[in-house]
Amino acid sequence: MKAMRILITGARGFIGKNLVAELKNRGYEEIYECNKDTEKKLLDEYVRQCEFVYHLAGVNRPQKKEEFMEGNFGFTSELLNLLKEHNNKAPLLFTSSIQAERDNYYGKSKKAAEDLLFAYGKQTGARVYVYRLPNVFGKWSRPNYNSVVATFCYNIARGLEIQIDEPEKELILCYIDDVVDEFISAMEGCPLQEGRFCVIPVTHKIKLGEMAKMIYEFRESRHDLFIPNMADPFTRKLYSTYLSYLPEDKFSYELVMHKDDRGSFTEFIKTQERGQVSVNISKPGIVKGNHWHHTKNEKFLVVSGRGIIRFRNVNSNEIVEYHVSGDKLEVVDIPPGYTHNIENVGDTDMVTIMWANEPFDPERPDTYHLEV
Repeated sequence: MKAMRILITGARGFIGKNLVAELKNRGYEEIYECNKDTEKKLLDEYVRQCEFVYHLAGVNRPQKKEEFMEGNFGFTSELLNLLKEHNNKAPLLFTSSIQAERDNYYGKSKKAAEDLLFAYGKQTGARVYVYRLPNVFGKWSRPNYNSVVATFCYNIARGLEIQIDEPEKELILCYIDDVVDEFISAMEGCPLQEGRFCVIPVTHKIKLGEMAKMIYEFRESRHDLFIPNMADPFTRKLYSTYLSYLPEDKFSYELVMHKDDRGSFTEFIKTQERGQVSVNISKPGIVKGNHWHHTKNEKFLVVSGRGIIRFRNVNSNEIVEYHVSGDKLEVVDIPPGYTHNIENVGDTDMVTIMWANEPFDPERPDTYHLEV
């Protein structure tokens, strides 16, 4: 347990929920969660005791435009007055927005709060960290509210329509985990500052239409089995976000099992960059394979049952055997130029995980029948 009393306003919001969860993961347990229904007496006590303030509360979708200033400037003023009353100079982190540079009601209210905070820091000597956040995305954001990423993920996952008025519009995005990491670093004394403002070190740029296309491809991956390229950081983050919006009764999906009297063969995952994974089930006494490849290579892993994998160089008569079993997991490489087969020598079904270095292409299968 780490000894730090932390006040978080807007703790039930998108950023707040993620921040609270990660602070607890890292051993911070004295977290004062403040929300719009927190009693003023309790807030006063939180402010008196806290050693760091995350001021995340704000208004971005009010019914009346006047509520922008009331929620973003007014509550900030109230919070700072309480800190002054208790002579509490705890460092304070404030989530502003890139909208603060723009001439709209929301932006003006955030800019007013920024100015108030900078003046407070200068007056009291308290450290003030102001982050002008771009569009933040990730799990637990509210769809059909103020996040286009959450809305697209939620709707596409449910087969609902999305509206794209400006497909070429460029978005600047930052991922919730990157935001939370930076916020905790700031609390621990290492904010990333550029002039008066603090910044999230990792952001991503993408056009609106391109992002929608990616999310549609995520949905299609359940049918064509092609997993996105996880080497790309933005793709990895967006795919995780998409999965977090799946309906709870749609977490699973069926695979096509190619069955016959020998057992079954089922493709599981495909990637353009790292090949594909399949599951092979063979009944007792069954031999599968007896083919070879020029370039394609594979890895076999028997996870249940007992078997023999046999190899023969296509230019030789010598046979090499590997005995494999689910009792001792070991990977057997299938090199090019060797015809090979796998036989179930046990009395139960044998289950083999098979990896190939490339997705199967029926136009160029690179597979040639030849008995071992």
